[in-house]
Amino acid sequence: MESQDFSYDLAGRTLTFETGELALQASGAVVVGLGDTRILATATMSPEAREGVDFFPLMCEYSEKFYAAGKIKGSRFVKREGRPSDSAVLNSRLIDRPIRPMFPKGMSNEVQVICAVLSADMEVSPAPLAITAASAALAISGMPFDGPIAGVLIGLEKDENGIDRLILNPTYKQIEEGRLNLVVAGTKHAITMVEAGASEVDEETMVKALDFAHQHIKKICILQEEFAAKYRKEDLPYILVKPSEDAEAAIASFVTKEMLDTIKGVTKKDVNKTKDVLVKQMLEHFASKIEEGTLSARELKEILMKHVEKNMRKNIIEKEIRIDGRAIDEIRPIMCKVGLLPRTHGSALFQRGETQALTITTLGSPGAAMIVDTMDEDITKRYMHFYNFPPYAVGEARMMRGPGRREIGHGALAERALLPVLPDNKDFPYTMNVVSEITTCNGSSSMASVCGSSLSLMSAGVPLKKHVSAIAMGLMTDEEGNYKILTDIQGLEDFGGDMDFKVAGTVDGITALQMDIKLKGLSLDLLREALGRAKTARLQIMEKMIEVVPSVGAMSKYAPLIIAMQIDPDKIRDVIGKGGETIQGIIAECGVEIDIEDSGLVMITAPDQESGDKARKIVEKITYVPKVGDEFEGEVVRIMDFGAFVSITPGKDGLVHISQLANERVNKVEDVVKLGDKIKVKLMEIDAQGRYNISRKAVLSQAGEKPAAPTA
Repeated sequence: MESQDFSYDLAGRTLTFETGELALQASGAVVVGLGDTRILATATMSPEAREGVDFFPLMCEYSEKFYAAGKIKGSRFVKREGRPSDSAVLNSRLIDRPIRPMFPKGMSNEVQVICAVLSADMEVSPAPLAITAASAALAISGMPFDGPIAGVLIGLEKDENGIDRLILNPTYKQIEEGRLNLVVAGTKHAITMVEAGASEVDEETMVKALDFAHQHIKKICILQEEFAAKYRKEDLPYILVKPSEDAEAAIASFVTKEMLDTIKGVTKKDVNKTKDVLVKQMLEHFASKIEEGTLSARELKEILMKHVEKNMRKNIIEKEIRIDGRAIDEIRPIMCKVGLLPRTHGSALFQRGETQALTITTLGSPGAAMIVDTMDEDITKRYMHFYNFPPYAVGEARMMRGPGRREIGHGALAERALLPVLPDNKDFPYTMNVVSEITTCNGSSSMASVCGSSLSLMSAGVPLKKHVSAIAMGLMTDEEGNYKILTDIQGLEDFGGDMDFKVAGTVDGITALQMDIKLKGLSLDLLREALGRAKTARLQIMEKMIEVVPSVGAMSKYAPLIIAMQIDPDKIRDVIGKGGETIQGIIAECGVEIDIEDSGLVMITAPDQESGDKARKIVEKITYVPKVGDEFEGEVVRIMDFGAFVSITPGKDGLVHISQLANERVNKVEDVVKLGDKIKVKLMEIDAQGRYNISRKAVLSQAGEKPAAPTA
């Protein structure tokens, strides 16, 4: 394995490329290192085409190995790594998205890229490194890969003067404490993919971060080129699926500009009707040749649809005419509603054009938080967003299985968009679960789910700091370099366009980004323009949202009640009790759930106010620290010759000396009190040993006053 000639200092860690020792049967295999992190990236390709597909069959896998971090999988019964975690699925998507455009259009050989994390330093995320590793494996494989590409992670923090400072390859801690978690991929010429979570970062700062990332991407790509020049294998033959020349010529002779311009409509159904008319005309025109078998109906339809997409692109670039008649910066009509479902804790419907997201919020106890057990980070999530895309949303009928990569990715994007505006745990200790059901879709359903989440959470009584709105931007380009940026792309513009740029944020800045393109890269000037247009659109959408939900709504009567109280951390053991006996007793007596954090934050989840208050008072008594002068009503728990011991608070007993039992002289303790008696006493002294000296006599002497136990 050789690597010494190919290294680069990436923010204080050495980036290395090695090949020739592992995975010798793969078309390309590279071990990429960064500090103590090692990723084995392999690339293989089938020699034959995959039949019956109209897309490039690329499979990218990010394989987490718990041994890489010196960990054993947390499940008690299943220790073998099995189904990929959501984190692994998201990282697989990070690899796939910038690699896919780098292969020839029409390529039908199956290509598989696997990035296995063999060693993880537990300080920096391996995911961006996996993008670079995948590229390096492809670069030496002999496949028709038009790379290399590289991926980097960028953070943002305040320096000692309070000025924003961009960080290359930040640690987990810097990401957690900073304002930006940005993954950028690109070639040495341009940026090809963006994925970000941010705490209201402004557009210009985001552009600077993208530029900062690309400067380092260029250097890593050049290093890969040098590496590939030495180790690249012979070119592998590949198969391109192209329409027959006869079919191409037939459609070219049949279709006219006037025919193509009939493809239009405000709704997907309207557009499909016009397409069906054109397809029917075409099939009738070529009926005899189709029947003879000299032309294929399926192939003719595919070629015709490519002409439709090409004409749509031409009309947008040259005339700014879109399929549905909108201006290029116009948003489809918006409709918002809240409170649709009577028994859920919060619900909202956000509709933009034909895209609908029905989003439901459920509030739960702190104990309902999700524990995520992954290779690198074990985290507890108190906010979760799940995205569902049933087949009826696009008028299809197909098998329903578990969530696919797309659903997991869209859910994570919407979740990331709302995280910066969630209330602090100490102010709102609920676990929040949000589910977006996409009931109708004609483009940009993930951004609709972001808007729906903001409305649903606020309608559920969650005190979000600000509204969050979101928009998807598109792009049409031609061979001469002309382009048009589109606001609020619908399905056909997404499928037939060059960019899907999703932007979410508040009135003060961006909270989430995701960009995928079908080109080999985009300039910073174009990205700056797209971000500016997106901000204008987001604010327009936000106005509509604020009209419906101007402020946080009242909490549903069906939501659980959570009472938060702070106790001395040293008192946690008293509340829990020996073997959990005390806390389990409170739970059983009051019918509540109790969660206690190491900081001493106690959260009582109750079905009603009465149960919650009862549990709170018990905890207050347990953790109460008596003070001289406090009065109590306690139970006599032990009798001695010299006095009686009285329980004044749970776990705390005080001594009433025989001389303090009554105003008159007492000869025998039992003459005044017996075991189990409830008596009123006053704390007179806490001695040097911490013992409580109490008096019944002091309470009796307060004529006309009724002593009572203190309330903490």
